[in-house]
Amino acid sequence: MKQLSLVLSVTLIAACAPRGIIDQPVPFPEERIQLTREYARDHYGLDVATIEIVPRIIVLHWTAGRTFEGDFRTFTPSTLRGSRPDLSRAGQLNVGIHFLVDRDGRIHRLMPETWMARHVIGLNYHAIGVENVGGAGGVDDLTPAQRDANVWLVRYLAKKYSTIEYLIGHHEYRSFEGHPLWLERDSTYRTVKSDPGAAFMSYVRAGVAEFGLKGPDQIAAERRR
Repeated sequence: MKQLSLVLSVTLIAACAPRGIIDQPVPFPEERIQLTREYARDHYGLDVATIEIVPRIIVLHWTAGRTFEGDFRTFTPSTLRGSRPDLSRAGQLNVGIHFLVDRDGRIHRLMPETWMARHVIGLNYHAIGVENVGGAGGVDDLTPAQRDANVWLVRYLAKKYSTIEYLIGHHEYRSFEGHPLWLERDSTYRTVKSDPGAAFMSYVRAGVAEFGLKGPDQIAAERRR
């Protein structure tokens, strides 16, 4: 029954998808659900019955890959399968993402935005993740079409979920350490990120300014309260 409900959820999302979003879900078998629940328990101290989240944060990334097809394959398995030694010590749940934006700006939804995905340390239980194809070798090569697509997508999500308050780039995730939304229990589990970069974030923030989404400065102020 649980697997059937997941299929029905994806079908409903596809039926309601706005123009500009292509639904292309990755497999989400029972194994992946269980691994997600275990990750929430081990890293966040949350014993949850489902993988449902209430989105509070949008996190923008680049994949460090070169093609949509290759990056989609990265997110497809349920487990890391030894592909990410920097992450595997913290659990075998594969990296996941809600949206993957191709070089031409096409937006693909890989999973419902209200399910937890592993894409940002400490914040997955509150965060919708958006990956952009590119950034191979750490080079900022994201396209104008991707920048505009991210603006469109952030605006769509901010309108859809009144609970969303924050917008950060992956390279800004540690600004949340010490904040009430930061949940990571392992003080040694951190990665160094540069994506998607200050210029990309400045462009997107300018395009969604009317929503008043908070970034690192406001997050730091909240930490000090």
